[in-house]
Amino acid sequence: MIEGNLVRLRALHAEDLDHHVRWRNDPEVVRWATGGDPRFGPVTRVAVERGFDTMLGLDPADSRVFTVEDLVGGRPIGMADYRDLDPFAGRATVGITIGERDRWGRGHGTEALRLLVGHLFDTCRLHWVELDTWSGNERAVRAFTKAGFREEGRRREAVLVAGEWYDNVLFGMLREEWRESSGGPSGRTEKDAAPIA
Repeated sequence: MIEGNLVRLRALHAEDLDHHVRWRNDPEVVRWATGGDPRFGPVTRVAVERGFDTMLGLDPADSRVFTVEDLVGGRPIGMADYRDLDPFAGRATVGITIGERDRWGRGHGTEALRLLVGHLFDTCRLHWVELDTWSGNERAVRAFTKAGFREEGRRREAVLVAGEWYDNVLFGMLREEWRESSGGPSGRTEKDAAPIA
């Protein structure tokens, strides 16, 4: 478990399925998380169950999905993940989705991202972490920048949202940039957040 001031990241549990079904069938969550990618939602419960079984069985040496819980009441409010972890190249790709709209714009997503990135840099000894969004998602761009990420490039007009083309914006952060922006680890990493590899 990795805990901050607003949220904690914990292991994904089977009972989180209902939240994932709801988030992936919320048009606003789908729009902002993926630019409306129909592969994310809307989806049937059966389809989410198949994917969920896969997420529960992920090898943490390569990828993992966490549940983001609000510290007030312990309510699941979203998910955070890393994937394509390459210990030889020292890099991974991360993602964050806050599925509860009443937690948007309140710092929960930024903190969850910082907790995840801190875990990867400090526990997994990575050198570089990346993530992306579409240019119309200004909230995500602000959150990523606030968390210490820098824009590294764009794939121009690579994302189609409601009939309009947007750029795919690529962000990255180096370990040294993390150290400079945070002064060290963010949050309290407890003993069950042991090395992944």
